[in-house]
Parts: sequence; structure tokens; C-alpha cells
Amino acid sequence: MQWSDEAIILGVRRHGESSVIAELMTAGHGRHLGLVRSGRSRAMQPVLQPGNSVEVTWRARLDEHLGEFRVEPQQLRAGRLMEAATSVYGIQALGALLRLLPERDPHPHLYEALAVIVDHLHDPADAGELFVRFELAVLNDLGFGLDLSECAATGSRDELVYVSPKSGRAVSRDAGAPYADRMLAMPEFLSGGQKAADHDSLAAAFRLTAHFLNRHVYEPRGIDASSARDGFVQATLKALRPVPPSAA
Repeated sequence: MQWSDEAIILGVRRHGESSVIAELMTAGHGRHLGLVRSGRSRAMQPVLQPGNSVEVTWRARLDEHLGEFRVEPQQLRAGRLMEAATSVYGIQALGALLRLLPERDPHPHLYEALAVIVDHLHDPADAGELFVRFELAVLNDLGFGLDLSECAATGSRDELVYVSPKSGRAVSRDAGAPYADRMLAMPEFLSGGQKAADHDSLAAAFRLTAHFLNRHVYEPRGIDASSARDGFVQATLKALRPVPPSAA
């Protein structure tokens, strides 16, 4: 068995004296693990860092075997990803989200999204918005997609300011007004508005995705959300927190 693909490193763990087991998100073969011989060598350690893009060839006797990776570097981002808290926590949090999906289950659109996000993790506003959209895409692939395109009650596409915490559907201002205290806020950048993500809209977006991840994924599986997500959220919101005007 053999295939070649492009991939992004998610993580590695030590295996024996000199080898590692690498975890990759591939373009066409999903999240995939494999043995990298001499993966702890001076030549390979800088390559096998989370966030780096590589070309990989996987070989195994049988499809169900762990198999071995031959890895060639393509784009080494890891050094730059260590420069900002949003990057350090972000790449870990993205890996944790991908681990919610079955191994070797192809999700090419998530690979493409991951490739975009890792190049924007240093910018808090871009990173925050892209991360929220990535969480929504993961929820959708797990079968728990949100419908934020129109009001669940009226079918209107205007003034979508709420999301039902039960159905995950958008609700317009007028339809949701009687239940406003029980609704989740709809961030404007998710409702088709032209306004870019900022501190307040991202805070609402992080609460929105956290609610549905907890309800549909973490609680039913009896697991906790990644601590890296908390670190990413805090770092992003801290960087975007409005600066109070100086006292006169």
C-alpha cells in the first residue's frame, strides 16, 4: 500500500530511540498517523513541527497498518508560529478540533481551511474569525451544522441577531425579542454583515461555537474541550480589547 499527498504537521510523539509517530492533516487522506524513522534527528526535528507544510509518502503492507511516512519539507512556519500567543495556542487548538474527526476520514475542505488559517494566526482579528468558521465547519462535518442563513421562525434573512441554543438556527430581531434572554447572540460577521470581526463580535462567536461543541460533542463523549482553545480565545480577545481613552 502506498500513496503520496500534501499535508500539515499536527504533532509528533516519540517512538523508540530515534523515531517518532507523526500526526498529519493530509489533503486527500484526512488526519493520518505514521512512523517516521530517524524523526528525532537534527535534520528532521525542524521539519516535524506543528504548522509546517510537507509532502508525504505513506507506505504499509496493509491499509490498516500504521505504516511509515517519508516526509519532505515544503513550507516551514513553525518558527514564526512561536512568535505570538495566538499562533502558539491556535495551532494546538486546531489540531484538537481535527482529532474529533475519525482518523483517515477525508475532509479536503478542512485541509484547505487549515492551510489558510495557519498563515493568519499571527493576526488576532483574522485568526479569530477564521478559527470560528473552522469550528463551524467541524461541527457541520460531525453532523451538527448550524443554519445561520435565515430566521427559523419567519424565513427572513434580515436582522438576524440571535441563534437558538436548541436548534442552532438563526432568529431575527423581532421573532426572537420575546425570548432574548434565552438566545445566543449572532455575531454580525457570521450573519452576512459587512462589519469585520472585532473584540465583542468574536467574544460572542466563541461563546456560540463553544455552546454547540459542548452540547453535541464534548459532553456526549465525556471529554473536555482543549485547554489550547481557552488559551487561544484569551490571547485573541486580549489583543483586540479596546484601549480606554486617556484621561484628560
